[in-house]
Amino acid sequence: MAAKQREPRIAAHLGRPETPEEEAARKAENSKRYRQSQSFRNLIIALLATLAIVAVVYFIVPRGELTERPAPDVAQIAADASTQYERTVITPEAPDDWTLNIAEVEPGSPSTWTINYNSIPGQNRAFLRFAQAFDADDAWASQMLRGSAPTGNVTIGGVEWATYEIASPDAAGNISYALGTQAGPDHILIYGNADAETAAELAEAIAPDMSALTEGDAS
Repeated sequence: MAAKQREPRIAAHLGRPETPEEEAARKAENSKRYRQSQSFRNLIIALLATLAIVAVVYFIVPRGELTERPAPDVAQIAADASTQYERTVITPEAPDDWTLNIAEVEPGSPSTWTINYNSIPGQNRAFLRFAQAFDADDAWASQMLRGSAPTGNVTIGGVEWATYEIASPDAAGNISYALGTQAGPDHILIYGNADAETAAELAEAIAPDMSALTEGDAS
């Protein structure tokens, strides 16, 4: 007895059996949707795995607050330099709200005792540097200021200073103003990106030390 032939399936949305072409299109569409669902599922799994790794790293990596580098001990460094170079080393008494990040003797010809004030209240991005060049003169100052020449003179705390008003700070290492003077065998330079009043404030603070250095040389 011959096997009974299966009746074609009636598609509910058609109300009749599917044609071979319609059946093939339906199966292709179902396969496409399945692949898309699998891709989306895999994406979600990958995102969850990434978040889990980030969470693990966050919780296991030790963290701590960054601490500011302590300011140099100017007095101690100056005392060591004074002993090493056998001379008076000036230690400016700058205002308490000024901060500094450098206090050292820069080796060279000449060696130079240098203090860099990198934060001055009330002046945006200002800095001021004090430099005592051992056994130097104003030729050294001109070299430090990229060839700039004095533009005038001013007396501060009884000390006469040459003033330098830098016309092109960008060409002079961002230096806009400087004060320079001779103190015994050494040349003193106060320079940086600051106004004349701020530089004069530091020059006023070191005036007694300047006199002591000059008198010590004379004796």
